[in-house]
Amino acid sequence: MSRKKGTGPMSLTNLSGVAEGADGDILDAWIETLLHFAYEGAGVKRGRRLKVVINPHGGTKKGAAVFKKTVEPIFRSAQCSLDVIHTTRGGHAYDIARTMALDYDAIVAVSGDGLIHEILNGFAHHEQPVKAFRIPLAPVPTGTGNALSLNLLGMEDGFDVSAAALNVVKGLPMNVDVFSLTQNGKRTISFMTQATGLLADLDIGTEHLRWMGEARFMYGLLRGVLQFKKCPVQLSYKAVELDKDRMFDNLQAQRFKAGNKNRAVPSSPPIPENEGNALPPLKYRPTDDDGWTILDDTFVYVFAGKGPYVGRDMMAFPVSLPDDGLIDILAQSASSRSDVLLSLGGAPKGEFYWNSSIHYIKANAYRIKPLAPKGSLAVDGEIFPFEEFQVEAHQGLATLLSPYGRYAAEFAPRPKRKATS
Repeated sequence: MSRKKGTGPMSLTNLSGVAEGADGDILDAWIETLLHFAYEGAGVKRGRRLKVVINPHGGTKKGAAVFKKTVEPIFRSAQCSLDVIHTTRGGHAYDIARTMALDYDAIVAVSGDGLIHEILNGFAHHEQPVKAFRIPLAPVPTGTGNALSLNLLGMEDGFDVSAAALNVVKGLPMNVDVFSLTQNGKRTISFMTQATGLLADLDIGTEHLRWMGEARFMYGLLRGVLQFKKCPVQLSYKAVELDKDRMFDNLQAQRFKAGNKNRAVPSSPPIPENEGNALPPLKYRPTDDDGWTILDDTFVYVFAGKGPYVGRDMMAFPVSLPDDGLIDILAQSASSRSDVLLSLGGAPKGEFYWNSSIHYIKANAYRIKPLAPKGSLAVDGEIFPFEEFQVEAHQGLATLLSPYGRYAAEFAPRPKRKATS
């Protein structure tokens, strides 16, 4: 793999040459040594067995063509064995994940984030759900937002399908939290975001503008700010941390730790003997009011999730960590249009985190209670009923493939305040 330009996309490169006068056995041993250092020496299994799920209709509707032209040749060059399925309907990926054999080294989602939502919920209803969640999942970004790919590969490579394919071949397992969202007695797995108010309207209200690509999100955001509708909900939570400076310091400490950790770990994390085959039980019940805090404010939106990026134009959760067992909650006070617009300028780099009109909370769980009959709720980009719901985190339940062992997002410290005369 190489880049034709220093900052351009990756591409598969074939190099050839002649080893004149080299003994065949010595040459074979040299090749084997190189391969050993490239794979086993880095803790990676050669020739991974991959379950590839392609959504030919997602995002730009080019998933199947991109896989055939760019991604499959990389997998074949790495001598991976492929079991490829094209989805034919909504919910197909859910059914694939719910019934699949659990002897693959990774499952690859060639689509956007919606396919990953389906796969994880399929795992949740597998007859061996915990073992299913231990199969590493890796995205190949052919959707619209591709937030998970951005979080794993970073801003430079988050939309590069070749870089994503290389992560499938050489990435190492990284345990990540997922959430249980409970609504009307039904439990749904969420891996990315839960949105009410402006950001839910943005997601749901721009579905008809998918032809615009990523620009539809910024269009929806600006339209929503101009309308400036209030988000009619009550937010309550089980808080763990409220101090933004301490959250930032903890992020830096964890990034330093990940950067110095030996990443040569098994290609499939072992399942603890006491983990069993059932999903983790819910710790918090809707009838339990002990230790919950109600945030007394009026909001433009409430946004919660995992992973810094929710799109190229927004680093919503800049201090999010993969497996801290916590939900990052972002609530924008309905103070003024100018406050919300001020936040937009720094959204790609997460700078609005430091804005005083933004409540940022790390919690074990949270609840949303609608205060009006009409509103919007989007979970991982999917439309849900605007009804009361509760969310809690499951620490390290799912597994992703990662080239870095952490989220690939750079977040700057608090800007220095200008001295006043």
